[in-house]
Amino acid sequence: MDTTRALARKYVDALSAKDFATAGALFTDDAVWHQPGNNRLSGTDHDRTEVDQVIDATTIINEGTFELAVTGAPMVNGTMVAIPVHFSAQRDGTKLAQGGIDVLRIEGDRIVEVWLFSTAQDAEDAFWGH
Repeated sequence: MDTTRALARKYVDALSAKDFATAGALFTDDAVWHQPGNNRLSGTDHDRTEVDQVIDATTIINEGTFELAVTGAPMVNGTMVAIPVHFSAQRDGTKLAQGGIDVLRIEGDRIVEVWLFSTAQDAEDAFWGH
């Protein structure tokens, strides 16, 4: 449980610091990323390359303005950890700011799967576009 919590913390700390290389390096080669909604980033990505691509696309679309903050203690259940977050970004004069939950499945010292949940999916879909 301590390893799971520590790896989850390392992941969100890297994202918060906009250190996407460190965050990406925490994934297994066959990692799976579940992006909710109906926008150009939505869907399931099935390996480290695709995970890196969706993280890179996020950065490009929001012009480097993405911010992530942990808003509560990570909740661990075996190899799963749920992390309450607040995220924000700007694009073309439009702001996105909302809460969410990032759920990670961790095996050993790597992230094998991620599920993202947003409190206002329609607003997020409008922000990321199609």
